[in-house]
Amino acid sequence: MFKKVLVANRGEIALRIVRACKELGIPSLVVYSEADANTMAVRDADEAVKIGPAPSSQSYLSIPAVIGAAVSRGADAVHPGYGFLAENAEFARHVVEHGLAWIGPSPESIELMGNKSMARITMQKSGVPTVPGSEGTIETLDEAVSFADAVGYPVLIKASAGGGGRGMREVMTPGELEVAFNSARSEAQVAFGNSDVYLEKLVLRPRHIEIQVLADNHGNAIHLCERDCSVQRRHQKLIEEAPSPALTPELRERMGDAAIEAMRATNYVNAGTVEFLLDEDNNFYFMEMNTRIQVEHPVTEEITLTDIIKEQICIAAGEPISFMDKVPFSPIGHAIEFRLNAEDPEKNFMPSPGLVTSLEWPGGPGVRVDSHLYAGYAVPPNYDSLVAKLIVWGQTREEALNRARRALGEVRIEGIKTTAGLHLKILDVEAFARGEARTDFLERYL
Repeated sequence: MFKKVLVANRGEIALRIVRACKELGIPSLVVYSEADANTMAVRDADEAVKIGPAPSSQSYLSIPAVIGAAVSRGADAVHPGYGFLAENAEFARHVVEHGLAWIGPSPESIELMGNKSMARITMQKSGVPTVPGSEGTIETLDEAVSFADAVGYPVLIKASAGGGGRGMREVMTPGELEVAFNSARSEAQVAFGNSDVYLEKLVLRPRHIEIQVLADNHGNAIHLCERDCSVQRRHQKLIEEAPSPALTPELRERMGDAAIEAMRATNYVNAGTVEFLLDEDNNFYFMEMNTRIQVEHPVTEEITLTDIIKEQICIAAGEPISFMDKVPFSPIGHAIEFRLNAEDPEKNFMPSPGLVTSLEWPGGPGVRVDSHLYAGYAVPPNYDSLVAKLIVWGQTREEALNRARRALGEVRIEGIKTTAGLHLKILDVEAFARGEARTDFLERYL
C-alpha cells in the first residue's frame, strides 16, 4: 500500500479522500490555496502544504506546484478528486513520470475519453449506441449548417473538451444556429482552452442515466448499477438518485453491459462513469465518460454498501476489486443525493459566499452529509458553489423521499444562502414523487 497520498483538490471531496486514507492507515497530504487555509481537509490531513494564492490557476491548477509538493513531502501517490486537474491527461502523465502512482485511469484513457468527439467514434466502433452526431469536430458554420440540415432540428452543440454544461448550446431552429455556434466555441475556449465543438441530434426530454464502473489491473470489470441525474439546471445536476425509477432489471443489465464494453474499448482501469441519455421509448445512447470519481458517487455507495474512494486507492496500489464475489449487484434500497450550493435561487442562483455564522446538520437513520462546512468557516468566492451533499437512504424510494423531506427541513445554515429550500419545493412536485423527472424538469414544473 502507499506510504502517503497527496490530495490534489479542496472542499468536501478533499475531506472525503482524507477520511478514506485514514481508514486505510495511509498518511494524507493536502495541498491548499491561501483561501483554503482554514478548511476541514487542511485541519484533518496528516500534512498540508500551501501551494499558491486563491485563484485556482495559480494553485489547484498549477501542475508544477502540485507535483513539487508531492515530491518534496515524500508522497508516492496522487488522488485528484473531481474537477480541477482530475481529467487532465498532461497532469496524470507528469505524476507518473515523477515516479508517483496516479489514482485514476491511465493518461491515455483520459485523453481518449476527454475528447468527446473521439469518444463518440470509439463507442461507435465498439457497438455502444450513440446519438447521431458529426464525425469529429465541426470547424466552420457551413459544416454545422450542413449537419443540422441532414439530421434535422433540434440539434445540440457540445464542446469536444467540455463538461458541466459549458460550451453546450441547444439549437431549435436554423435561425438560432450561427449565434449558438459562435458562443459555444467562445465559451469552450475560455473554459477549456480548446474551442473545438461537435454536433449531435438533440434528444428531446431524455432522462440522464449514468453507470458507475470499476476496473482493475487483473482483468476484472464491473458496474455498480445506475444513477438517475435528470433533475438539472443548465446541464448542471441538482439531484441524483440510485437506482433510477425508470429502469427495469433487464434495461439495467443492458446499460451495464454497454458501460463495461465502453471500459473494455478504452483499456480503462480504476473508477469512472459512463453517461447515457434515455429517450421516451427507453432507447439509450452514449453521451460521455467521466474519467474520475463523480460528485454523486455517495448514492451508489449507499445502495451497494461499498466505499468507492477506498476501492480507487486499492486498485491504484495493484489490488483487485475487493467485492467481485458480490457481482452482479442488485440495488439495496434507494438513495437520493441533494447538492447544496451556496447560491440564492430567489436571485437567479447568484453565488452566495460569506461567513457561516451558524450550522446544524440533520441526523438519524439513513442520513449522511458530506461537507467541509462548519460554523465560523468563510465560504470563498473563488471556487465552485457546492458546499455540501445531503444523502438519504431508505428501504424503498417512498421511504427515501419521506426521509429527504425530514432531513432537508432540519438543515440550518445561517450567513449564506443555499439551495436547500429549492430541493424541498422539488419534493413537493407530483411528477418528481412519481419518478417521472426528465432533464427539462426544472423549466417545466418550477
